[in-house]
Amino acid sequence: MLHVDLDQFIAAVEVLRRPELAGLPVIVGGRGDPTERAVVSTASYEARAFGVGSGMPLRIAARKVPDAVILPVDAPAYLAASEEVMSTLRAVPGAVVQVLGWDEAFVGIDADDPEPVARGIQRAVLERTRLHCSVGIGDTLVRAKVATGFGKPQGVFRLTAENWREVMGERPTIALWGVGPKVSRRLAALGIGTVAELADAPPDVLAAEFGPRMGPWYGELGRGDGARVVDDTPWVARGHSRETTYQHDLVEASDVDDALRTLAAAVLDDVAAEGRPVIGLTLKVRYAPFLTKTYQRRIPQTGDPAVVLEALLGLAADRIEPERPIRLLGVRAEMTMPDEARDGHTPTRGGW
Repeated sequence: MLHVDLDQFIAAVEVLRRPELAGLPVIVGGRGDPTERAVVSTASYEARAFGVGSGMPLRIAARKVPDAVILPVDAPAYLAASEEVMSTLRAVPGAVVQVLGWDEAFVGIDADDPEPVARGIQRAVLERTRLHCSVGIGDTLVRAKVATGFGKPQGVFRLTAENWREVMGERPTIALWGVGPKVSRRLAALGIGTVAELADAPPDVLAAEFGPRMGPWYGELGRGDGARVVDDTPWVARGHSRETTYQHDLVEASDVDDALRTLAAAVLDDVAAEGRPVIGLTLKVRYAPFLTKTYQRRIPQTGDPAVVLEALLGLAADRIEPERPIRLLGVRAEMTMPDEARDGHTPTRGGW
């Protein structure tokens, strides 16, 4: 299994369009205006050297790198570049490609020596798109994904059961794909600070903390175990969501109501294109200065936009704290999956 990850993808696409930016600190985010509320989508390696990272408020990034070139997000351009890359991967003889996002994919290949295949993929992507990528090689999807980080930029790295513990054992648990800051803190509270300690943790201890399904799964991550098959089944969205950060806080109830109706209209357009009924709603609210809460509600299966909107406004009326300034709102509508729509079963609730 190979994990192909494009290096500084969005920034690289921008540099291809503007060659004069090569070697400069480039930051992409929002509408390219650091005086507005927006976050960094990506930064070139030159900007990352100053501590700029994805998700950082744009104004802070601009403060860290006063000379940076700050550009607006151009999603259509990135999607077009991504499609070229994925088409290149699918053209590899015998390859099975599982797309993970704009800038990464798993590639399953039958090869006795995967390193030359990985190098060939790098050359093919560069020749067709002028974009560089790194490739992780693994005997599980987890190991391939983690391996890519050791190959960046423009490199190839291999992680298997044989060298997993040597390479990863003493690293903190947050170095694992699927372990974020909150989970790593909970693990630390159990006395589990490293990947090796997680691999050796008693399953009952992990299950008691994270539940009977997630607990053992985290232990599996610590060992680098997991799926060994690349699945090229087309991805089907469980839901659609939209969110907006407002340049001025919303305070008046009427303004919040108008904002929710606008978001709901966009989400319902996406849902209508799917042709599947809605079964759940999630409302995301970021209060000023930066406290984020999510509220969920299951609703009877419906394809009627008016019913969905009424349920959303009801959820907002019940849960949004009145007169508290709001800087961001998000709306997500969860739909039945295609097979569930036929057999009447309903899925588990998805996250934001």
